[in-house]
Amino acid sequence: MRYEELTIEGRNAVLEAFRAGKTIDKLFILDGCQDGPVKSILREAKKYDTIINFVKKERLDQLSQTGKHQGVIAFAAAYEYAELEDVLELAKEKGEAPFLFILDGIEDPHNLGAIIRTANLAGAHGVIIPKRRASGLTATVAKASAGAINYTPVVKVGNISNTIEELKEKGLWFVCADMGGQTMYELNLTGPIGLVVGNEGSGVSRLVKEKCDMTASIPMKGDIDSLNASVACGVLAYEIVRQRINMK
Repeated sequence: MRYEELTIEGRNAVLEAFRAGKTIDKLFILDGCQDGPVKSILREAKKYDTIINFVKKERLDQLSQTGKHQGVIAFAAAYEYAELEDVLELAKEKGEAPFLFILDGIEDPHNLGAIIRTANLAGAHGVIIPKRRASGLTATVAKASAGAINYTPVVKVGNISNTIEELKEKGLWFVCADMGGQTMYELNLTGPIGLVVGNEGSGVSRLVKEKCDMTASIPMKGDIDSLNASVACGVLAYEIVRQRINMK
């Protein structure tokens, strides 16, 4: 299966893409350009809270596939994003306690794709990612998910901490992956739960960690002290799966 991330170049094309309701992950605009068409594009971008990057011409030339960008390039998501209510409704339809993955700044598209694949196989009802400083649903993510992106909803939110608070009000509680946490085998990971995994280098941010109900660590016996983000996510996810199975 071939996946394509849509690159849109030129002022009219980008403006029409916004007006047609396409999901634009990132927008690149020539720094200092403020004419009428660009102002219209910026209004549309702000309406959808699209990430806007003002860059030099050299950067646009590097990104361009046609050489005719007119100072504006947009990248549309390879797949549409779901809404938060969609993942909760999916859990309800299956008669299951919600099980969500919350990703705090996963930047590597291969990791994001692998995590979506794991989420699907572990029976999670959805994956939540932030709008900024994180990979979106690119073609690389879709390919790395091995088709799971077709079945597992991905929600993009403006603020992970606020989303955790919103989900807590709906009965979920949250476990954060952290090397300094309690060993995962010692924790009760059943019920409506969100598994929070952080950035490949810095881990879960302090503000997000503070919103979590507990932290879980993975026992390690080797000579190095960390796992790849997608692998760590898989290990913790399957401890949650094990405990959910044992509850039945």
